[in-house]
Amino acid sequence: MHSTTSDQMAATTRTPLRTTAADALKIVIVGGFGAGKTTMVGSVSEIRPLSTEELMTQASVGIDDASRVRTKSTTTVAFDFGRITLNESKVLYLFGAPGQQRFWFVWDQLFAGSLGAVVLVDARRLEDSWYSIDRLEHHRTPFVVAVNRFTDGPTLDSVREALALSPEVPLIDCDARERSSSKHVLITLIEHLTRTYDQLPARESMP
Repeated sequence: MHSTTSDQMAATTRTPLRTTAADALKIVIVGGFGAGKTTMVGSVSEIRPLSTEELMTQASVGIDDASRVRTKSTTTVAFDFGRITLNESKVLYLFGAPGQQRFWFVWDQLFAGSLGAVVLVDARRLEDSWYSIDRLEHHRTPFVVAVNRFTDGPTLDSVREALALSPEVPLIDCDARERSSSKHVLITLIEHLTRTYDQLPARESMP
């Protein structure tokens, strides 16, 4: 997966920001350690993503549990950043949050000003998603859940039950390595945000 991401990043051109861009929209991608957040940002960003990945060393032994992500050799130590131009005036900024517990203090800052979030789930480690969902619900941030299908795993219905997701929360499969799949996740989130904010009373929807 790491080599695939590297190839995608190398192929990404440096697209300048349009001079007509006036509105910046912020989305956060959260999830457990090794769920594929950096991969998703890299696959869908129109610019070479800003990534704060560092090589994992012996210093992380006993701190970061890599027992079920043995092919993972790097880890995000701050956040990932990407950009997508939506139209002449609107730009979507993507922030991938670090998954390790020792970096969770960064999350509140990343949530500030965000319209919504994607919770990226590794179906092999559903329990790693509980904290992400808890924090988003605490901040009352709308979100969708995307199951990154590394391998075969439980059905979406089983995932919804295990994560205790309400029926209103969209739950979809994805492959974070594929641009089209990652775009589908973001489109699903935008559609969910549109429905959510349209249902708010006028006073609550004011910034």
